[in-house]
Amino acid sequence: MKGSPPSLAGARTALVLNQFAAPGLGSIMAGRYLAGACQLFLSLAGFGLIVVWFFLVLKAAYAVMETSGEPVLPHYLGWMGLGDFLLAWGWAWLTSLSILRQAKRAQDERWAQRPPPVFQDGLPSPDPGRTDSPPET
Repeated sequence: MKGSPPSLAGARTALVLNQFAAPGLGSIMAGRYLAGACQLFLSLAGFGLIVVWFFLVLKAAYAVMETSGEPVLPHYLGWMGLGDFLLAWGWAWLTSLSILRQAKRAQDERWAQRPPPVFQDGLPSPDPGRTDSPPET
């Protein structure tokens, strides 16, 4: 983890990328390069194993049409691919939660460092340097 923690919006974007695009992309975007690269590699390896399994099943199905006998189906490839992908997805979920916690903690620290608003007659004072004062009418 290098640099400053991501903003809360950036952490939410990382979570969405990790869970709905590709496990690891959001982690890389949030600065967790090693974890993100491992998650991405694991998910792509799992996806690749599933694709190989699918084509071998199709090949066996076409072979059954031309010959007789029982096809030998390599279901272990599909299960290994699914396991790899689910492992990467779960790891990316845990990393996303960690990124969200880090961003929330950083936001809370930034808010704690802000000075409290100054009130005059029950309204915030019109201090031009403050962004939380009401607009002048």
